[in-house]
Amino acid sequence: MIRPIRPQSDESQPSFRERLRSLRYVPRLLRMVWETHRGYTLTIILIRILRSLVPVASLWVGKLIIDEVISLAATEGMGNLDRLWSLIGIEIAVVVTGEILSRISSLVESLLGDLFSNLTSVRMMEHSATLDLAQFEDPEFYDKMERARRQTVNRIALLTQLLNIGQGMITLASLAAGLLIYNHWLFLLLLLAVIPNFLGETRYAALGYSLLYSWTPQRRRLDYYRYIGASNETAREIKTFGLSNWITERYRILADQFYEENKRLSIRKAIVSTILSFVGEAGYYTAYVVILFDAVAGVITIGTLTFLSGSFMQARSRMSQILADASRIQEGSLYLKDLFDFFEVEPTITSLPNAVEVPVPLEGGFVFENVGFKYPGSDRWAVRNVSFTLKPGERIAFVGENGAGKTTLTKLIARLYDPTEGRILLDGRDLREYDLSSLRRAIGVIFQDFVKYELQFNENIGVGDIEQMGQHLDREEGEMIPDEMMTAADKSLASDLLERFPKGWNQMLGRRFDGGVNLSGGEWQKIALARAYLRETQILILDEPTAALDARAEYQVFLRFSELVKGRMAIIISHRFSTVRMADRIVVLRDGMVEEEGTHSELVESGGLYSELFLMQAEGYRPA
Repeated sequence: MIRPIRPQSDESQPSFRERLRSLRYVPRLLRMVWETHRGYTLTIILIRILRSLVPVASLWVGKLIIDEVISLAATEGMGNLDRLWSLIGIEIAVVVTGEILSRISSLVESLLGDLFSNLTSVRMMEHSATLDLAQFEDPEFYDKMERARRQTVNRIALLTQLLNIGQGMITLASLAAGLLIYNHWLFLLLLLAVIPNFLGETRYAALGYSLLYSWTPQRRRLDYYRYIGASNETAREIKTFGLSNWITERYRILADQFYEENKRLSIRKAIVSTILSFVGEAGYYTAYVVILFDAVAGVITIGTLTFLSGSFMQARSRMSQILADASRIQEGSLYLKDLFDFFEVEPTITSLPNAVEVPVPLEGGFVFENVGFKYPGSDRWAVRNVSFTLKPGERIAFVGENGAGKTTLTKLIARLYDPTEGRILLDGRDLREYDLSSLRRAIGVIFQDFVKYELQFNENIGVGDIEQMGQHLDREEGEMIPDEMMTAADKSLASDLLERFPKGWNQMLGRRFDGGVNLSGGEWQKIALARAYLRETQILILDEPTAALDARAEYQVFLRFSELVKGRMAIIISHRFSTVRMADRIVVLRDGMVEEEGTHSELVESGGLYSELFLMQAEGYRPA
């Protein structure tokens, strides 16, 4: 059941001090923009300065034209029109120049925005690659990452708003100077016309951010319901189990809740904004009346009347725009905080300053000494008091029921996690003392839930050793396939799929993109195995390597396993004893602890857990 979301409380809204503190991220944004493209940034600043002078120039030339027209009319004749035509020419030049500058500015800002979005996305991916696996499994971190991800495109708008403010301030200063020269009360009325509306905008910008912030988990759920309710990957099961109406209803309920929350906030904002706009209008028309009376009294000319009324109107518009942009910058800086908060997340699993490279070849192997581990946020021990050794060239298998801790041990070996207690030694050194990149290069892992990359066939295999294959994968289609990749595909039987592919090695896999070919689970697993064959590592971990293969394919792959793991340390996790039997030694786990250890024959004869599981599986193959 989906419980209604409580309305936002005032305690959840950012305070004025918090909103001001969030502005400290704006300089960091500007540095990122500068780093994106210095030439574009300088061009935009220069053009904005020139554009800021266009409005006052246009108004002043307009004043001169009107005064010149009135002067010519007073002479009761056409008189000398040279000055008038010159002024008209100047006004046309000002308008055309302003339009050209505006077009150039829009173009350059658009190009800079695209580059900035690309740069931010790249930095997010680069930073994500440094973070711990535990952080990706934390819902709070996912919420933070989701908020940051949404900022990669939108935050360039902050730059536009900052530029608008800079341009508007210069324009406003020139317009305000004219108002102050003629009547200082006009400037005070100008402030009265715009400040109330600014305060209202700022208030509701903070409320809007608060609503979106608190709804981050629910919005992720909405995205997920939308995905599973209309996806080719889930369509079969959705139809078979008749889940469509149920999923749609859950989406509708949650979406309606968000709509109601947003509607209440929007209505309140509209009412307050309408009231405050009346205050602004009153300030404007008061100033307009003052200017009219001065014109009637002969204090100012008609041209000056036009200049002042136009200046006041534009100054009001500019100041309103400046304050609105300031409000949006304040709102945007709250979102900007989410982006930089993500960049400030630091991994806990890192290389020490004096980290050493993993030796080649390894001599002593792995030693687990009373290793225990709890997943972050859990009170339950995933593994506890685990001790065993893995020597170079040795093959061991982890066996146990689901949840026994088999995959957890492989994650500890690959240092995706660090032990909560105990330690893991590699060639006599604590695993933490090795350079993390060096350790990861020494280990090849094919997990049970391996990724089905919806990329080309050659790319799907090549990612197994991207350092060696990356250059090949970046080449144009038609290039020769490296021998290592072809050999890996042959050993894993993935090459058997080529006869089905119209584009051969360049065939797109999956249904996400045009021309993609869908594969069965077993076919995907052959490709995952090819990655393992391709990767020349000292330690190989295979988690359920034949789970999705049929009996014939499993047998053929089994015959190749000895060659695959020859000379390497190998860890195999499997529920199929036909695969497990190839190991030199078998470690049996129960509830995260080592239950027994030995060869297949020794364990079968011992009559323990392994024997029980083996006999249960063997019973299924006997005739009824």
